[in-house]
Amino acid sequence: MTDTATFWICATCGVEHAERPAVCAICADERQWVPATGQRWTTLDELAAAGTEVVATELEPGLWGLRVRPAVGIGQESKLLVTDAGALLWDPPAFVDDAAVARVRELAGERGVVAVAASHPHMFGVQVEWSRRLGGVPVLVSRADLAWVARPDAAVDGWEGDRVVLPGVTMTQPGGHFPGSAVVHWAGGADGHGVLLSGDTIFANPDRTSVSFMRSYPNRIPLSAPVVERIAAHVGRFAFERLYNNFDGVIPHAAYDVVERSARRHAGWVRGEYDHLT
Repeated sequence: MTDTATFWICATCGVEHAERPAVCAICADERQWVPATGQRWTTLDELAAAGTEVVATELEPGLWGLRVRPAVGIGQESKLLVTDAGALLWDPPAFVDDAAVARVRELAGERGVVAVAASHPHMFGVQVEWSRRLGGVPVLVSRADLAWVARPDAAVDGWEGDRVVLPGVTMTQPGGHFPGSAVVHWAGGADGHGVLLSGDTIFANPDRTSVSFMRSYPNRIPLSAPVVERIAAHVGRFAFERLYNNFDGVIPHAAYDVVERSARRHAGWVRGEYDHLT
């Protein structure tokens, strides 16, 4: 049994820390927040005692959504992408226990999980703990965002550019929300038409026909027109029909066109092209 008393979890963002500082640096950053009631820390033992669990839901063949109930931290919907060559745990949950590991192993199949990776630091969750419980698989962290890792470990592997994690599964870094913000392109998803797991680098909106690009979602800080155009051009190198964000948002059809159209709209608004409508 893994020793769960050796690290702390920020109750606001759900990110693991080797030490317990006065304030979580991720939450003190302008993209996140420290609650008015102040910093609070928790542990896996405390969460387990409260009945916390990880629940899996099939999103489409080969792709599962993992949600922590009750939610911990930001409460993202993690993704488990399963291929014949192995599985990728993306935007890992902020909680893990033996039952969660057993379920992920079952879904991942005989090849198992080959890597744990997050789109950006807000989604680190308990990534090192997941790695350890899955046999020490690599924890892939964008090199530009390595300074945000609060629980160092030999499994942490800094990367940049494009990285093929599995056949047909490519991680790439358009940046934006964080300098190293990453997405995953899955060529085999959506019946072979391609899927983009975009975290909140590109955020599927509730209307399911548009996406957003922000430096901070909770604090409403937009990205500039050139950065948004860069992000759209970067992911435009890949073909994808469907897009999933890091919660339950999805662009079910024509996601490639939606990203391109939304980028043009965003750029137009921040440049003042639609000021006559205000």
